[in-house]
Amino acid sequence: MNRISFCVITLNVEKNLPRALQSAQGIADEIIVVDCGSTDRTLEIAREHGAKVFFRAWTNFSDQRNFAVAQASSEWIYTLDADEELSEGLRNSLIAWKQQNAKLNAYEMPRLTMYMGGWIRHSGWYPNLQRRLYRKDAGKYSGIVHETLEFEGEAGYLKGDLLHYTIKNFAEHEAKTEKYSTLAAQKMFDDGKRSWRAAMWFATPWTFLQSFFIRGGFLDGHRGALIAQMAARSVRLKFRMLGTLVRKEQNNKSR
Repeated sequence: MNRISFCVITLNVEKNLPRALQSAQGIADEIIVVDCGSTDRTLEIAREHGAKVFFRAWTNFSDQRNFAVAQASSEWIYTLDADEELSEGLRNSLIAWKQQNAKLNAYEMPRLTMYMGGWIRHSGWYPNLQRRLYRKDAGKYSGIVHETLEFEGEAGYLKGDLLHYTIKNFAEHEAKTEKYSTLAAQKMFDDGKRSWRAAMWFATPWTFLQSFFIRGGFLDGHRGALIAQMAARSVRLKFRMLGTLVRKEQNNKSR
């Protein structure tokens, strides 16, 4: 039988964590929770579900995930976010997979996201394949803004949705857009990108058209329109912030 350690990184997630950990019951041979300073009931809830709890000061998502994996004792890792839940279909797939002879190093599954009270099945948000199950000694996370699982070979596929309970209101989406746009702009700047004006003016409307029409966002109704609007705004903010960094650099050089 394949043994799986479920690894979760946390910070003040008492509202979501019970649902996530409960969905792993009967599948997880071990649950590892790495927290970076919760002040609510997160740690208590984790221990109530039998998790092994560790503390690590926050650096970035990749570092936190890799640290959690290092604490795991199973050959196989499943990285689960606190705002996610294994659907019944995915649970069944994992239960069956545990009995098989695994020939690949990693497996992916579709993720279905709930946005402002509704499931999003278009807009480029689905199937949104997630590579979450992998052999411990064959994979590692990298990247600061959006962490990526690196491994050798092809990924297998597991049926059943990984359910994602994300943004609950528009204000939360605005805040998240601001945060990730800032991080993305800094990464582009650090990587040496200095062109931003044309991208800001042309990529922004293209992003809206791509999300709402090409990727079928209109089929998601008013939520699809909001997703397309915020995707375009994210692009505009990202390049505008890059422009600010470039001008600041130029001003410093001219002094």
